[in-house]
Amino acid sequence: MKTILFQGDSITDALRNKDNGEDLGKGYAFLVSAELGFENPGEYEFVNRGISGNRIVDVYARIKKDIINLKPDVMSLLIGVNDVWHEINYQNGVAPKKYKKIYSMLIEEVKEALPDIKIMILEPFVLEGFGTKENMDKFAEVKEMAKAAKEIAEEHNLVFVPLQDKFDAATKLAPPEYWLGDGVHPTPKGHELIKREWLKAFELL
Repeated sequence: MKTILFQGDSITDALRNKDNGEDLGKGYAFLVSAELGFENPGEYEFVNRGISGNRIVDVYARIKKDIINLKPDVMSLLIGVNDVWHEINYQNGVAPKKYKKIYSMLIEEVKEALPDIKIMILEPFVLEGFGTKENMDKFAEVKEMAKAAKEIAEEHNLVFVPLQDKFDAATKLAPPEYWLGDGVHPTPKGHELIKREWLKAFELL
């Protein structure tokens, strides 16, 4: 049985019960496990270690416990919006240059410890919503994080999962809050969008 690890911030965490290591939360990780598990009975074990509020430096700080020690065969990582958001709200963000540096270090160390691991990098994203609209000029930096994430995927020959354009296109069908309730956190429909893009990318591994 292969282990698939979902890693990231609150978007991945999705209100999972952290006292229950098997709980996948209520987001795209849960939806992926439902479809992939149904189509491939007994083939995969799904693990969610996303933690609400995390920045890239926080994921890096727990690289041993929540990535390497789990020995996943596949890991997907969605991180970056808090690196911007925490700077806006708490002056404790991570600048794009440092974001890329730490992200690269994380990927290098994971690949060194787990040479056969397959990694998917999900693009951080943002829309205008009640949690972001007053600072959309500052949230524009999420595009810099997205650019860095894509560059890291290319440099390490990893699968990159574009999401910003998908959410932008979705707003032509329904308002931003239909997909991302506050401009950052997905609604069930937003999580379904991520799930579909995740599964498309998974086929490329």
